Amino acid sequence: MAEIETLFAGADIDRASGLRRDAAALAAAWQDPATRFLPVWEAQCLIRDGAAGRLSAAELGACLPPPGQGVFLGLEAGAARFAVQLESREAPAEFGHFGGLRDLISLVSARDAALLAYARAMVNWHRQYRYCGACGAPVSADEGGFVLRCTAASCGHRSFPRMDPAIIVLVHHDRHCLLGRQASWPAQRFSTIAGFVEPGEALEDAVRREVAEETNIQLAHCRYLGSQPWPFPASLMIGFHAAAATADITLNDAELAEARWFSRAELAGDGIVLPPRASIAWRLIEAWFDAVPGPGLASLHRDGAFLRPAGATPEQR
Repeated sequence: MAEIETLFAGADIDRASGLRRDAAALAAAWQDPATRFLPVWEAQCLIRDGAAGRLSAAELGACLPPPGQGVFLGLEAGAARFAVQLESREAPAEFGHFGGLRDLISLVSARDAALLAYARAMVNWHRQYRYCGACGAPVSADEGGFVLRCTAASCGHRSFPRMDPAIIVLVHHDRHCLLGRQASWPAQRFSTIAGFVEPGEALEDAVRREVAEETNIQLAHCRYLGSQPWPFPASLMIGFHAAAATADITLNDAELAEARWFSRAELAGDGIVLPPRASIAWRLIEAWFDAVPGPGLASLHRDGAFLRPAGATPEQR
């Protein structure tokens, strides 16, 4: 089975990390008329004319922060791109439409969705980490915004962009897959098992632990399929398929209200709401479902709704 492709991955930008320590080059790029800025306002991203909002310094005008307060994202076609946080009380409507990233993904290309996710993640990190975690002094941005350095001469602690790795896994056994439902979800909504990786764990260890903690299922083996940046606020979802060695489900903690084994025929029916297609959870389910002949999962389900299929094939039952 091939590795899966996921939304928010594959931003087509040269990150040009070698320029981050070149203060003179970054200062020149900030002033270059070809440079474009991706504004973020209250964690909302800008789209304009069906694309990610890339504004010139002249277009931003007084909303453009001082040099050094943006994040150097990299180069597109040789021109610099910076993410900037807008501090205005209201979203500047003259620039275009600001919206939540989940709401915008259907309005822009996959390439632009990945770029917006990148910009949002970096701006969010800057908003959250304004003080040194070692001594409490204010921090200042360095290396193109990829380092936050403590301003206290006695400290000088350096912080780097935060990433929270989390595993997400579709467990399968005897032509069925394991899905769970959180208590806050509607009765028909189910998804894959997921959880954060803990210190001292390999990814495979985290897969086995999370599945056992939530469902008491023991695994025979697991296999990596792909990953997804998930900037809500700073997760990296690392996706697996896993074969179960046991099948009896026991809910061991309060994470899930329900967990069940589903056949492909049940997934093809109208009794379940699956994760949104933007998520790696959907991709993991789809990859398992489509591994046998028959209509693909995407042809049977709308995003968050149902399409009534003619019926599952024998291979899918």
